[in-house]
Amino acid sequence: MLPYIALTTAMLLWASSFIALKIVFQVFDPLFVLFCRMVIATALLLPLMAWQGSRWHYRAGDWKWILLLGLCEPCLYFLFEAQALLYTSASQAGLITATLPVLAALGALLFLRERLGRRAWYGIAISLLGVAWLTLTSESSAAAPNPLLGNTLEFLAMVCATGYVLMAKKLSSRYSALAITAIQTVMGCVWFGVSLLTPWASWPQAFPADAVFWVVYLGAFITLGAYGLYTWSVSKVPVAMAAAFINLIPVFTLLLAGLLLDERLNGWQWLACLLVLGGVMLSQSKRPATAA
Repeated sequence: MLPYIALTTAMLLWASSFIALKIVFQVFDPLFVLFCRMVIATALLLPLMAWQGSRWHYRAGDWKWILLLGLCEPCLYFLFEAQALLYTSASQAGLITATLPVLAALGALLFLRERLGRRAWYGIAISLLGVAWLTLTSESSAAAPNPLLGNTLEFLAMVCATGYVLMAKKLSSRYSALAITAIQTVMGCVWFGVSLLTPWASWPQAFPADAVFWVVYLGAFITLGAYGLYTWSVSKVPVAMAAAFINLIPVFTLLLAGLLLDERLNGWQWLACLLVLGGVMLSQSKRPATAA
C-alpha cells in the first residue's frame, strides 16, 4: 500500500500548491515567488544529487531538447499558471489540470506516433468541451475577477506541461530523474531571476512570516516533496496507474479551496466538472475483452 499512499500524498501536495500560490500572490509579486521557489528547490536538490549521484550521458544535439524541456517547464508553465491564478479561482485552475493526461496522450500521438483508440478521442473531445463550458459559465468574483482569461492561461500551462512530459520521456533514457529536475530548477532560477530585473517585476518591501512560510513550502514540499513521492511511486507501480492518480488533483483542489479559501462553484460549473472528469476517465478506459 505504500506506493499508493505516496501517490495520494503527492497529489494532495500538488493540489495544495494552488491554494498556497493564491494566498502568497496577495503579498508578493508572482515573479519574486517563482524565483524564490526555484532557488529553494535548487539549494535542496544539488546536495541531494552530490550525495545520491545521478545519471548524465550527454549526446550531441541534446542541448535542443534540454532547452525546450526547461522552457516548457518550469519557465513558461509557471509563468502561465502564476498569471492564471491572478484571474481565476484555485478551484477552476485545479480542475483544468485534469486535461493533462488527455493532452499528453494527444501529444504522444502527434510526436511519438502512439496511436489512440476511439474511446480516447471521444474522451479528449468531452473533456475539452467540459473545460470550455466551465470557463464560459464562470462568473466574476473576488477570487476570479476574469475567469475566461485565467482559465485560458491555465490551459496553456497544461499545454506546456505536455511539452515537458514529451521531452522528459525523450531524455529519460540518458538522464536520471534527479538530473532532469536539476536542469529545470537551474533554468528556472535564471529565467525568473532575469525576469525580476525587468520593469514588470517588483521586489517586496516587507516579508510577513506567513507569506515566507508559503514560499518555503512551495519550494521544498511541492517542488521536491511531491516530485520525490511521485518518482518513487512510479518505480513501484505501472506508469499508467500512477498517471491515473493525477485525476485526484482537481478533487483535492476543490476540497481545499472550499475549506481554506471559501471558494464555491455554481451548478453549471459542477456539471462542467463532471464532464471534464468523465472525459478523462473515458480517454483512459480500455475496451473490455470479449470471450472467445
